[in-house]
Amino acid sequence: MRGAGWIKGLREAEAQQLRREIMQLELDLIDAANSKGKGALHDIAHTLRWQKARLERLEECLAAMPAGKTNST
Repeated sequence: MRGAGWIKGLREAEAQQLRREIMQLELDLIDAANSKGKGALHDIAHTLRWQKARLERLEECLAAMPAGKTNST
C-alpha cells in the first residue's frame, strides 16, 4: 500500500502540470487579445480562471498534507 508521501508526490506533479497549463493559457490570452478574437478571448479567460481556482484548491490541499517523505514516480 502506498502512503501519504506517494499521494503528496502525485498532487505536487499535478500542481506543476497545472502551472504549465496556466502559463500557456496566459500566452494564449495575450495572443487572442492581440488578434481581436473576442470569442476566443472569452473562452481562454474562462478556462484560465477555472484552472487558477483549481490550482489554488490543490495548493491548499498540499499545504494541509503532512511534510513526510515523498516518492517520485
